[in-house]
Amino acid sequence: MESITLALAKGRTSKNSISLLQMAGYHFDDFDEDTRKLVFDDHHKRMKLISVKAVDVPTYVEKGAADIGIVGKDNILEAQSNIYELLDLSFGKCKFVVAGMSKTLQYKSRLIVASKYPVVAQNHFEAKGVPIETIKLNGSVELAPLIGMADVIVDIVETGRTLRENGLSIIEEMDDISTRLIVNKASFATKTNAIEQFITKIKTVLE
Repeated sequence: MESITLALAKGRTSKNSISLLQMAGYHFDDFDEDTRKLVFDDHHKRMKLISVKAVDVPTYVEKGAADIGIVGKDNILEAQSNIYELLDLSFGKCKFVVAGMSKTLQYKSRLIVASKYPVVAQNHFEAKGVPIETIKLNGSVELAPLIGMADVIVDIVETGRTLRENGLSIIEEMDDISTRLIVNKASFATKTNAIEQFITKIKTVLE
């Protein structure tokens, strides 16, 4: 079978992703979450795995550096990449939310929104006809409303505990998020058999 390259998101879903791959028959014996190694081969040399930051997975797939990718829907929505999204892998579940100091949105001439996901935030409020200014933050987004830097935040939450501990409330649930399988469009045309065989194995595990 033709070899394919898979971009795997580092972080909170990598353990589940590796477990799924193993159940589908792809074993990466030297993979370790703590290793600094970035490229791995499965024991039958059918697949090359590259371990990259989640935010970069859609780019690696879109540009053809990887044929397929496993990454959260949040990063897919933010990247707006020209790829195929083929499977919902049903783990890493969370929600996109709007959150702030109050439980309702206080509309003003221009809402200031802090987020790791400025594209998602912009698209969400634009669809509502609400003008916003986005502030891109890479961490501790919850801090922005507390210090008056933003009116609200757009972020992903699992339990909402971090929001509650910082005195924030969910104003609106935007979208359900989970881990997805994405595919490069050209690879899907040129490596059809290999990719379809891989997808069939993954579907069998998910069933």
